Amino acid sequence: MNTPRRTELLAAGAATVTVVLWASAFVSIRSAGTAYSPGALALGRLLAGALTLGVICLVRREGWPPRAAWRGIAVSGVLWFGFYMVALNWGEQEVDAGTAALVVNIGPLLIALLGARFLGDRLPPRLLAGMAVSFAGAVTVGLSMSGGGGSSLLGVVLCLLAAVGYAGGVVAQKPALGRASALQVTTFGCLVGAVVCLPFAGQLVHQAADAPVPATLNMVYLGVFPTALAFTTWAYALARTTAGRMGATTYAVPALVVLMSWLALGEVPGALTLAGGALCLAGVAVSRSRRRPRAATAEDTPEPRPEQTSRSA
Repeated sequence: MNTPRRTELLAAGAATVTVVLWASAFVSIRSAGTAYSPGALALGRLLAGALTLGVICLVRREGWPPRAAWRGIAVSGVLWFGFYMVALNWGEQEVDAGTAALVVNIGPLLIALLGARFLGDRLPPRLLAGMAVSFAGAVTVGLSMSGGGGSSLLGVVLCLLAAVGYAGGVVAQKPALGRASALQVTTFGCLVGAVVCLPFAGQLVHQAADAPVPATLNMVYLGVFPTALAFTTWAYALARTTAGRMGATTYAVPALVVLMSWLALGEVPGALTLAGGALCLAGVAVSRSRRRPRAATAEDTPEPRPEQTSRSA
């Protein structure tokens, strides 16, 4: 297998790991969120993730990232690891799950637009078409899950801000991955996010003392797998493709959340929810597909001019 093809398959595999683990995070957040406030949950998750990543870095002797990578690491750490997690945790307490999924899923669209503006990424027609199909699927899933009440303007605004923080963090992280390894960028971005969330340390200590064991275990799970592992595999894949294509891949998350909620929580999805999930997956397939080169035909070969024929003779 040639190297470019192998690299593409490894990146696709890493993206798949990320999407599956991020989908599982929504199920765990529902459990941990009953015992922990948004800021405390974000800080506990980031501390568990930073500890796991720090041990891996020490074993692999990764060292400190180059100075040129720190700007992207710091911005992504503040926007994505810190601000996004707190805003999303808070927003999901103010709106129903369907509304949250609908609003947060403008993130991939923002990533594509910001990537084109600041990173010079191309916006091929297949990417745009796939994102449109996936967004329609996310809207369908959101509408099918909405209606349970409890939504508020504050919650919608928080979810919108979370989507903006997510998109800004991804676009800031992309240049840093050209100067440092995926593990370095993820580890130190997680540390920056943890520092941003330190004001919630008092809440975390107080709530951990009274929280049930399953809620705390879910918080630790969020730090080790959807954060430490999934953010690293995300960075690995992002370093090998455009921000827009990676953002489009995350549209598979709503479909997987529906499936995991069905299997783990016994929440049987309706026909409209299943249709929306199918649209999400179809859009991801379209956005990640590539146009096959057209085979050369006889019509593509120019007729030799008379003087060319005489010379060859």
